[in-house]
Amino acid sequence: MARHLSLITVLVDDYDQAIEFYVGKLGFSLSEDRQLSPDKRWVVVTPQGGGTGLLLAKAANGRQIAIVGNQGGGRVFLFLETDDFKRDHAAFSERGVRFLEAPREEPYGMVAVFEDLYGNRWDLIEPR
Repeated sequence: MARHLSLITVLVDDYDQAIEFYVGKLGFSLSEDRQLSPDKRWVVVTPQGGGTGLLLAKAANGRQIAIVGNQGGGRVFLFLETDDFKRDHAAFSERGVRFLEAPREEPYGMVAVFEDLYGNRWDLIEPR
């Protein structure tokens, strides 16, 4: 039996602001946006080229609200792989994505850490 991760939940405080960031700044596609109840939507964004989607889930209680933006506990939480680091780093920077460091070459590839609109840390990485 084949298995793969289909979705990863990212807690957000506003659906529309999150969509604007992931689609408008990172270039993800809005795969689904369905109203489930007056306060809850099923919102999925996916990177261009496919891969695991992000379920953007609005924080619904104090415990969830407290970890919005800190789902990785201050470490890099998600890894966005690209086939052209320079292209994507330039495009993200032009769109206002906040990088925490200059690009660096590592044994595994070119990488730089950025934050999403809530402060979750990501690696933009072009593997060798």
